[in-house]
Amino acid sequence: MTVLSLSKALNEGMRRAMEDDPKVLIMGEDVGKLGGVFRVTDGLQKDFGEDRVIDTPLAESGIIGTAIGLALRGYRPVCEIQFDGFVFPAADQIITQLAKMPMRSLGAIKLPVVVRIPCGGGIGAVEHHSESPEAYFTHTAGLRVVSCSNPADAYTMIQQAIRSDDPVLFFEPKRRYWEKAEIDTASTDWWPPLHSARVVRPGDDVTLLAYGPMVKTCLEAATAAEEDGRSLEVIDLRSLNPLDEPLVMESARRTGRVVVVHEAPVNSGFGAELAARITEQCFYHLESPVLRAGGFSTPYPPSKLEEHYLPDLDRVLDAVDRTFGY
Repeated sequence: MTVLSLSKALNEGMRRAMEDDPKVLIMGEDVGKLGGVFRVTDGLQKDFGEDRVIDTPLAESGIIGTAIGLALRGYRPVCEIQFDGFVFPAADQIITQLAKMPMRSLGAIKLPVVVRIPCGGGIGAVEHHSESPEAYFTHTAGLRVVSCSNPADAYTMIQQAIRSDDPVLFFEPKRRYWEKAEIDTASTDWWPPLHSARVVRPGDDVTLLAYGPMVKTCLEAATAAEEDGRSLEVIDLRSLNPLDEPLVMESARRTGRVVVVHEAPVNSGFGAELAARITEQCFYHLESPVLRAGGFSTPYPPSKLEEHYLPDLDRVLDAVDRTFGY
């Protein structure tokens, strides 16, 4: 067993992928000599060279466009978007090209491109540096969208994403980069499938659905609720598209109450899609409407206000309380 932080687990996962396949490339702003703004790619250029770990210009559209061209030539590019809010200049390439070309070619063209996006708040940064843009891309057919919440998932999921023949958007919770856990790096037997959800805490009264940075917050809420005699089941979705519907629906039918938690604004967020699917499939099993706890429908605030903006334990528990009011 090896103790790794989430950022180091990503680093080790990419290192393993590069060792296993010489066609795997790392691309992005400052990913080489600097090792990335969060040091996630630290040491990779030194060990694999400038031809495989490439410092790019400050041009996100150019990064993704170049990656598409490389993928067409048989490479497996892993692109880092330095901060979540910087992905929007690349949205044209991601949405109109990366997501569309495999279907346009009736599957003849494969685009094994991974787009790594450090996401969310909690680091004292302002807008463009603390965004949660996942809903833009779960709405885009042709993209796989995943989000890790802990070092073990970071280590396995980045390798599985790189091996995928489909484009994958890989959301990394930047405020969890420094949290550590033991990982068995010598075996793959324990690896769950990339697009499976996981019950990280069993419960009987309410289902909490979360991903990325909010999984830890929901676990803290479940611990606090236990003092009031309530048993909360916490599910780490891990994959947003495709979604592990069987596990989600089984839990919703069993508990009868569901709260979806994400950092992004509640308005038109991914939680709305979850609420709709659960309502369609589990309507007669629900004891209350599916509720959502998330960010406010405002641009991301100055750092001194972000603790008020971000969903916390109290906001999650308030939603749980409201499910019992029906």
